[in-house]
This record gives sequence, structure tokens and C-alpha cells, in this order.
Amino acid sequence: MVELDQIKQEILSYRAPLAEVKESLDLENKSKKIEELEREMEAPGFWDDPDKANAKMKSLKNMKDTRDLVKSLETGIDDVLTLVEMGNEEEDESLIPEAREELESFVSKFEELRLSTLLSGEYDDSDAIVELNAGAGGTESCDWCGMLFRMYSKWADKKGLKIEVLDQLDGDEAGIKSISFQVSGDNAYGYLKSEKGVHRLVRISPFNAQAKRQTSFVSCMVMPVIPQNNDIVIEDKDLRIDTYRSSGAGGQHINKTSSAIRITHIPTGIVVTCQNERSQFQNKDKAFEMLRAKLFELKMEEEEAKSKGIAGEIKDIAWGNQIRSYFLQPYTMVTDKRTGYKTSDALGVLDGKLDQFIVSYLKWKSTGGAEVGGDDEDI
Repeated sequence: MVELDQIKQEILSYRAPLAEVKESLDLENKSKKIEELEREMEAPGFWDDPDKANAKMKSLKNMKDTRDLVKSLETGIDDVLTLVEMGNEEEDESLIPEAREELESFVSKFEELRLSTLLSGEYDDSDAIVELNAGAGGTESCDWCGMLFRMYSKWADKKGLKIEVLDQLDGDEAGIKSISFQVSGDNAYGYLKSEKGVHRLVRISPFNAQAKRQTSFVSCMVMPVIPQNNDIVIEDKDLRIDTYRSSGAGGQHINKTSSAIRITHIPTGIVVTCQNERSQFQNKDKAFEMLRAKLFELKMEEEEAKSKGIAGEIKDIAWGNQIRSYFLQPYTMVTDKRTGYKTSDALGVLDGKLDQFIVSYLKWKSTGGAEVGGDDEDI
């Protein structure tokens, strides 16, 4: 049957790519590391250093998940071929939907595996801290900031990742002026690093009585959560720590006690705040986590600037500096200036359908990251 033969040809076309990905993963070496880590776990004193032990447990889980996924894919090819063979031999068209479903499941798992090979950075498997700041555009940009936070929340929910708001400043009339939140789960930073930069929205403003088209901007900073045993050194003498009364929602406790924390890193001028946790101590721990992440990001930017002989990235949250544009008027389109990837499903993207932008970015970055451009037209 023609459709079964098409399914057969499609699944067979994945054999060579799967072999290439399998080779790039160096599964034999991973299996040895799995055995070593399992022996370490059984040794006395393994949990004496909880942070180190948890990092090793996470590494072990990731390696096992990768190994199991490869095995599942190898079995998946055989399962699809078996269904095709049975359907052809018995001339049973009722097996076509099942074979097609197995093929689609295989393709989805294979793309997941291929994506994991692009997440090879030192902190790609870490949790992420994300900061959104409204830029040029006033109330409109604050509303756009709130829309972006909703977009990332929806995306994280689809991926099974957890979001925790660390600090939030609402807009004067609507939306959010700035928000910091932590995204926790497998490869959170590896995925979200694609979102760092300025995001531009073009739409008919709901805040304009003349229904004029408005352009708004929000900057997105993404940083990995850095373990305390990292080489980022924070000296007490370089810090100013202030406490103040939290301004956000949270009931009587959060409003009546000075539990919010502001830490200023004097040498760099970096300021971090956290007011989400119930106690001052918890807020202080989270604020230090944010500070380590920002210092790490600053260090990486300085090293990159030095290697490229540049002064660093443009920081203005305004037109011309965007990495991605979201058009809701006069037509719907989301375009990425760096990779050239675009989709007309703008509402779907704003509802959390970000995976293809993330995959395109990771592929683009792995091949050198030459900017494609093409989203700056004034429509």
C-alpha cells in the first residue's frame, strides 16, 4: 500500500541521522561515567556536600535519560517497520493510523534528542534567572512586558518547568515595569538563553483612543543559576545590603515586615532585589543567587567583548536593537532578526509556542551565529 510504503521510506530516512547523533553523544563514555557515578553514590560521605551531590545526581539523570532515549528511538524504528510489514502482508489499512502515530512519536523524540546535542554549554543544564524590563513606549511597553511574562510562563508550563517570581514592579497604569523570575527544570538556561535581547511589539494600541499603531520594546536578560562553589568571588566589603518593606502582593506578613532585600555590588554598580520569599533570610539567599548570576553574565560579556575586540553589546531598549519582532498589525508575524526564522502564528507564539525559535537559535549558534537580519522594516 502506497501510504505504508511512504511511512517506511520516511522512518528509514532517520537511520543515518540517528547514527550520527548517537556517535556525537559518545554513549560508550557516558555509560562508563554512569557506572562511576553510581559507585560514588554508594560510597559513605557522598551526601556530606549536598550541593555537589545534587549536581552529580542531576548529571547522572541527564546521562541516563539520553541513553534511554537513544534506545527508545532504535526500538521505535523497528516498531514502525514491523507495523508497515504487517500492514502490507495482510493488506490491512487499519494499521496505517497506528504506523503514522508511531512515526510521529519517533520524529518528536528524535528532535528532542537532536536538540539535546546542541545544549553543550557549561551551564546549559542549569536553572535560569530571567529579567524583563519595559523600555521605550510607556504604558504600552509595560503591557508588552506583562504579555512576555505570560508567554514565558505558558512556555515553561508546556515544558514542565517551574516559574518563581523573585521581584516585580507593576506599571503605573497597566502591565509590568520590570520583573525577575527563576525558571527551574532540565536545561532551563540552555533553552532560554535564546531569548536574551530586546523584543519588539507592533500593534494597534489598546491605550490610544485614536487606535494608532504603536511600537513597544522590552529587554530580556537571561542568566544561569550559578552554584556557590563557582569561581565567582563576592567580597563582603564590596556589598551594600538594604532591607525594606515589600510592596507586592503577599498578605499581611509581606506588607508589615521589612523582609525585602536589596544588594548593591559597589565595584560594578549591579543592584539586585528580592521580595517574593516570606522571610528576610530567604530573600537574601535568592538575592545572592541573582547577584552571582549577574556577575557571571558580566564576566562572560567582558570575555566575549575582549575576544571580538568590541566594546560590548548595545543596551538601549529601543528600535533597531531588537532580536525579535512580533507584528500584530497590519498582519500577524513573528520574525527573528538573528536566525531569519519567522512564523505567521503570532498569537500561538504569545501563547507559549517558542520551541521552533529556540531550536533555530541553537542551530544558528552552533554554526557560527552570523546575523541574518530582515525584521527591521517599518510596516
